[in-house]
Amino acid sequence: MNSIIAFLLLVVLPFVGLYKLFEKAGRPGWEGVIPIYNIYVMIKLSGRPLWWLALMLIPGVNILVFIGLLVDFLKSYGKFALLEHIEGVALPFIFLPKWGFDRDTKYIGPSAAPEFREKFKTALKKTPAREWADAIIFAVIAATMIRTLFIEAYVIPSASMESSLLIGDYLFVSKVNYGARLPMTPVAFPFAHHTMPLLNTKAYWDGIELPYYRLPGLSDIKKGDVVVFNYPMDADAPLSRPVDKRENFIKRCQGTPGDTLSVVKAQVYINGKAMITPPNGEMKYIVKTDGSEINTQLITDLHLADFGAIDNTTFTTNTTAKAVETLKGYSNIKGVRPDTAVSGHADPVNAVYPTWIPNNKILGKLPDYKWNVDNFGPIIIPKKGWTVKLDSLTFPVYSRAIEIYEGNKVEVVGKDILINGVKTDSYTFKLNYYFMMGDNRHNSEDSRFWGFVPEDHIVGKALFIWMSVDDQAGFLNKIRWSRLFNIIR
Repeated sequence: MNSIIAFLLLVVLPFVGLYKLFEKAGRPGWEGVIPIYNIYVMIKLSGRPLWWLALMLIPGVNILVFIGLLVDFLKSYGKFALLEHIEGVALPFIFLPKWGFDRDTKYIGPSAAPEFREKFKTALKKTPAREWADAIIFAVIAATMIRTLFIEAYVIPSASMESSLLIGDYLFVSKVNYGARLPMTPVAFPFAHHTMPLLNTKAYWDGIELPYYRLPGLSDIKKGDVVVFNYPMDADAPLSRPVDKRENFIKRCQGTPGDTLSVVKAQVYINGKAMITPPNGEMKYIVKTDGSEINTQLITDLHLADFGAIDNTTFTTNTTAKAVETLKGYSNIKGVRPDTAVSGHADPVNAVYPTWIPNNKILGKLPDYKWNVDNFGPIIIPKKGWTVKLDSLTFPVYSRAIEIYEGNKVEVVGKDILINGVKTDSYTFKLNYYFMMGDNRHNSEDSRFWGFVPEDHIVGKALFIWMSVDDQAGFLNKIRWSRLFNIIR
């Protein structure tokens, strides 16, 4: 239903307006409903050079050029006021038809022509306030286009990627690498994601939701890429956010569409081959000492975090493999070993009964996968066009993707699976999916807990750190200078 409303508002009604406005300029009305050709006619009617048509082929630039062309087009019909320009650009489905059917609205000439400017120089003259308003609006539009199509800033909010990325790292995220995703919720407050600052209200209107579309990118998502994406579980109540307004998360891609992924003793395997473990990634270790205290400077230098005492001589900590090797060289350290969960045993501390899998009997059987954070799968990551056989073991794993992310009505009646009211025992996926994990393997809620990331949730690729701030440090040491402009690998 939303797609039908979006089509009527964003395509049909503006084309109706162009049809009538073209007729007022002595052009055949049908020219207004032919994509691309109608832009050519708008250029002619506005008096702009034909090479503007070439600019419409450049992603990002074409949006700014089209806004400028539309403003020129409106001036050619005597719409000189700033409010009229905002109305025509922001709400073309209302005001283009309105002006098209308005008897007082007439075509008065090509607005970009010198003769036109001379004739209407009084109406076109801008006050200082108007010049400031134009500059601010242009800056907001340009910045929004840059954030949407090219690059966006992001800050690390949690420890799930430590020590590869630290809390307080400020990143630039590229939209170009994987192709920019066009806005799916177009009516939104500029620079606010999903919530208005201070007001704590929605920063968008979900009355119009557009279909998913992504511009061509430089590459596909590769295993090992650090990726920013929208958190899939925000689709659920009470938030029920649209795809592009769900919370931004950052993790490392471990599996791509069609891969078979498993985790065995904390080692990730893809299609039976061990994946490279991030060198700065952390996990939990058990440290045995001679009973003496650990030097506080050593704790800081080795980034030992999340201490947990077991007894007077033993504690657990999250740190990197490199730090562990250094730690073993100290005389008061008697032993260090990974604190990994037992295979085939969902113990109460490290258990993973994924939250995307319904915790009730499916098809008369409650699956017991016995997965935990260090032993998981094997599981096949859905790929567009892949058909999965649905049974008591596979249906719980894939039902969320089928229902929530691909928009089907899914029911279980007895032992029968109904998709959109039709009994079936298989399903062919419409989207590609990814498996994301944090580098801090024992301190990250990721795809092991909440499942696959659909391709329409992908925001972009993390490029480099442009600023890093340690809120726990003193004033003079807040900036981590050594991390500035580090490429993210």
